Amino acid sequence: MKKNRTFGFAIIAIIYVLAVLLGLFVFRWMETYVTFYLAIFIADVIATLFVYLTGVFVKNTSVYDPYWSVQPLVIVLFILTRFQVWNLGILMMLIALFYWGIRLTANWAYTFDSLESQDWRYDMLKEKSGKLYPVVSLLGINLFPTVIVFLAVLPAIVFFEKGGSNFFTFVGFALCLLAASLQLFADIQMQRYRKSPHDKSEIINVGLWKYSRHPNYLGEILMWWGVFIMMFSVNPNLWIYGIGALLNTAMFFFISIPMAEKRLANYKANFDNYKKNTRMLLPLKKTSK
Repeated sequence: MKKNRTFGFAIIAIIYVLAVLLGLFVFRWMETYVTFYLAIFIADVIATLFVYLTGVFVKNTSVYDPYWSVQPLVIVLFILTRFQVWNLGILMMLIALFYWGIRLTANWAYTFDSLESQDWRYDMLKEKSGKLYPVVSLLGINLFPTVIVFLAVLPAIVFFEKGGSNFFTFVGFALCLLAASLQLFADIQMQRYRKSPHDKSEIINVGLWKYSRHPNYLGEILMWWGVFIMMFSVNPNLWIYGIGALLNTAMFFFISIPMAEKRLANYKANFDNYKKNTRMLLPLKKTSK
């Protein structure tokens, strides 16, 4: 049954519905003891622990994969029911987050194979960590991204209290739309390339990927800076909330990109030449020196 795609979807859907219900229960319980934002964070962590345990049960850490894009949308919907504030700024933030989240979740669903398949990064970490893998999985694969995304979405949570808009709110909104669209086109180009006849040892060299080695990562980085700019435009005294976008950027620069490039260098014959002729993030033609 684990090899059945529909069965896998059903199991993950059930897991996430239960995780959301658990998170809501924990929030209701915790909000009488701690601050509003801390209660949301604790509920988020407990939901993550539940998803982690189900991943252990089905022996597949990739159960956590949709959490990256589902988590912010659930939080946003909950926040909207609490604050019930509506204006142009709120609407723009809502559009930006749901465009990003639905697109990213749809891409996960499109590439999902079954509960038998697991992300190559998790397989690599499991091989390297051995008996410590459960700890690595809990802290590094599940909790670490949850904390990063929570901090990145925190400016949006703050923004939803009052909203508002000015010129720079529109700048942040435009950046969010650009970021999500960049990811959309990059993922479409990658999926088309994977389906086309080509030597498996060759690396994609079409569309955005012809100039940028990680256009999808660029979109993810820009998305959260856009969210921060929208919040900062109406709450300039809350500059410290930029820590989420900053940590997210650092995660890609120091973890995700180096890990991906090391793997590509190992099994893509022309990666060194590709790297020499492309930029890491910006999809701009690299001028030869």
